[in-house]
Amino acid sequence: MKVDFDKIDSKIICLLQEDGRMPYREIAKAVGISETNARTRVGRLLKKGIIKIVAVSDPAKLGYEFDGNIKLKIENRKLDKILKELKAINEITFIALMTGSADIDIDFIVRSKEELDELIFKKISNIDGVIQTEASLIIRYEKDIYTWKTALERD
Repeated sequence: MKVDFDKIDSKIICLLQEDGRMPYREIAKAVGISETNARTRVGRLLKKGIIKIVAVSDPAKLGYEFDGNIKLKIENRKLDKILKELKAINEITFIALMTGSADIDIDFIVRSKEELDELIFKKISNIDGVIQTEASLIIRYEKDIYTWKTALERD
């Protein structure tokens, strides 16, 4: 396992996963370092892209009627062009290359079934190289966590 952080950074990451707004003073006290050191370490973790501090919201409470997942089968030789076009679609919130039966896995949020129709049939299906789409809608979240800790802390 290769990681670009130490045990103190790991503890800081775990604290921020629980509360991304935790003051540097509290972080420092919890891990036994100075407030300046805590601020420097968080800044380094952010700069290296190891962490992001964001507000996680509930799409339904923000006015989105549907959110879900679409699995794509594609012509692999057109991968770069397909990814570029997918990244430009505002409704898509997540894109991952996959092994298994799907080549690309994407998550989306839309305000209406009309927007869902447009996303699937006009935007995604019309991308040159997309062979097949399989959409699934989220009915209810049963578990949605961001506190998985680091590989150094995981039980």
